[in-house]
Amino acid sequence: MRGDVRIRKVQRLESYKRIINLALMAINFALEVAIFSYFWVNHFQPSVVYELRKFHRMGHLAEISLYAGILLMLSIMYGGMRLGYMKIAETVFSQILATILANIMIYMELSVLARQAFVPQMFLAMMFDQMVVIVVYTNLVGAVYKRLFPPRKLLLISGNLSTNEIKSKFESRRDKYVITDEINVNMGTEKVLQYILDGYFNMKFNAVVIWDIPVDRRNRIIKFCYAQSIRFYLMPKITDVIISGAEELKVFDSPMLLTREYCLTMEQRFIKRTIDIVFALILIIVTSPIMLIAAIAIKLYDGGDVFYKQVRCTKDLREFKILKFRSMRQDAEKDGVARLASKHDDRITPVGRIIRKCRADELPQLFNILKGDMTFIGPRPERPEIIKQYVELMPEFVLRTKVKAGLAGYAQVYGKYNTAPYDKLKLDLTYIEKYSLWLDIKLMMLTIKVLFWPDSTEGVEVEQISALRAALDREKSTGENIVETDDDMS
Repeated sequence: MRGDVRIRKVQRLESYKRIINLALMAINFALEVAIFSYFWVNHFQPSVVYELRKFHRMGHLAEISLYAGILLMLSIMYGGMRLGYMKIAETVFSQILATILANIMIYMELSVLARQAFVPQMFLAMMFDQMVVIVVYTNLVGAVYKRLFPPRKLLLISGNLSTNEIKSKFESRRDKYVITDEINVNMGTEKVLQYILDGYFNMKFNAVVIWDIPVDRRNRIIKFCYAQSIRFYLMPKITDVIISGAEELKVFDSPMLLTREYCLTMEQRFIKRTIDIVFALILIIVTSPIMLIAAIAIKLYDGGDVFYKQVRCTKDLREFKILKFRSMRQDAEKDGVARLASKHDDRITPVGRIIRKCRADELPQLFNILKGDMTFIGPRPERPEIIKQYVELMPEFVLRTKVKAGLAGYAQVYGKYNTAPYDKLKLDLTYIEKYSLWLDIKLMMLTIKVLFWPDSTEGVEVEQISALRAALDREKSTGENIVETDDDMS
C-alpha cells in the first residue's frame, strides 16, 4: 500500500513537471513567433512580390506557419526546448542559435520571393527583439523551474571501480542531480535491493544510479527497479552500446536481435560518399577566403610551413596523412614523440590559438574528405601511436575503426574536451550502431553549435592517457578493478 501511494505520487509529480516544462517553453516559442508575425504583417509583407499578396489571410498564415515549423524543428534539434535538462546558459544559447538559423532560412526564402535583398534592417530589428525575449524569459522561467523542481536526489550503486569520475560528472550538474547516498554492490545483492526499497519509499532518494558493477548483479537490480517502478540511470558498457543498435527480427515466436557483421549497407555508403563530395566542394569554395587569410597569417608570423601533415588512421586502421593548418611551433614535436595537445599548450602559436578557437585549422581536411580518406561525420582519426596506447588500456578501442574517420563525430557533438577516452569510445560506437542518413544530417547541424559553445572547443587534456595507464598499473598490482571495461575484458 505504502509503495503504491509513493508510485502514484511520483507519477503525478513527473506528469506535472513535464506539463509545466512544455507550457513554459511553448510560451517562449509563441512569443518568438508572435514577434515574427508582427514584423511580417507590418513590415515584411508589403515588400514581397504582388502574387503572394493575393493569398490574403491564407498567405499570412502560410508564411507564419512555415517560420514556426522551421523554428520549432531547430529548437528541438539544438535543445532549446529542453528547459530543466540543460543549464540555463546553454538553453539560452541553443534557442538563440536556433532562432538565428531559422531567421536566415526564412530571410533567404523571402529574398527569393521579393527578388531582392529583403529589408535587412527590419530583420535585424526583429532578431534583436527575439534575443531580448529569449534571454530575459529563459532566465526568469529557469529560476522559477529550479525553485519548483529541486535537484533529483540519487542513490549511487557502485562496484570495484572508483566512483570519483562518476561523482564529478553529477557534481557538474548539481542544478539537476545530487548524489545523496551511496552503496557498494559487494555488500550483497539482497541487501542492496532492500536498501533501495527502504530508501526510495522513505523518500531518502528519488532515483538510482547504476555504475560499473558485474552484469549478473546489475541485471537483478535493473529488473527489481523496473518491477517496483523505481527510476534508474544506467551507465552502459560496450556490449550495451552494441546491442542498442541491433535490428529486431520477427522470424520466430520469440524476439530476436540481429547485429550485422558490417556497419553500413552499400546504399548507405554510396549516399554518404555523394554527400561528402558535394558538400566538400561547396565548402572549399565558400571557405577559400578564410583559408587564404589563415595561410597568410601563419606564414607572416614565423615564416614556417603553412600546412601540417600527420599520419592518422581511418577505417580498418588504414593510415593516411591528415592535412591541417599549422597551429603550433615548427619544432613542436622535434623529438619525434607523439603528444596530444593540452588545454593550455605552450607549443601553440598566437595565430594557432585563433584558428583553433574557430576551428579554421581543420578546414584543409575538406581535401582529405574529397580524396576519400575521411568523411564529414565519423569517429575522429587518431594517430597510430595514440591508438596503440589506448588499445593497451582498452582493447575495445579498435572497434571504432569499423567505419571511416570523420571531420566531426558523435563524441565531438555530445562529449566535451575532457570527456574520458572510454566514454568517447562509447559515444563513437553509439554512432556506428545507430547510423542513418538523418543522424548524419542532424550531427552536421549540431556541429554548428559545437563550433561556438566553449565546452567543446578546448584542447584534449594530455593527462588522460597517463591517468588511464596509472590506473591500469594499480589494477595489476592490487587486483582492484579501477579501469572501467566490460566484464569479459577486465
